[in-house]
Amino acid sequence: MERAQNGDKEAFHALFDEIGPLITRFVRRRVFDRTEVDDVCQEALIAVFKSRHTYQLTRPFEPWLFAIVRNVIAAFLQRNRRHNRWHEPISEIPETWADDESSLAVELRDGLDQLSADQLEALKLTKVSGFSIADAAIRAGTSVGSMKVRVHRAYVSLKRSMQR
Repeated sequence: MERAQNGDKEAFHALFDEIGPLITRFVRRRVFDRTEVDDVCQEALIAVFKSRHTYQLTRPFEPWLFAIVRNVIAAFLQRNRRHNRWHEPISEIPETWADDESSLAVELRDGLDQLSADQLEALKLTKVSGFSIADAAIRAGTSVGSMKVRVHRAYVSLKRSMQR
């Protein structure tokens, strides 16, 4: 690592050859999507390269290395969690509730009419106006937890009314 810090490209290639399998095993135990393991390993190696100046030669190498790899994995998992929250896979295409759009609009209007004023406000703030749950809660003068419950109950009510 000392030679790599000083710009020796061969030393850096040798270091990568040595730590690559260690990083791969470490990542495989923590990233369960096998298609992503190579990408996370590559990100980790890039992070090690970019952070090489932070390594102190008087300290052990592996704790420094695995701290970087853990940070890369944590960032990947956070990105993945955020992505999956909005893209939920479905196993089958939902059935069509109505033959034409006008009857679907009537069903939706009837479902919205069944919502409480708080639930309707929660849907308008979060889905129509696009506010986050926290911002919607502030605008409605309620807690974040209460806003989450209102939105959830509105979804459940709409789903139930449209499945009839």
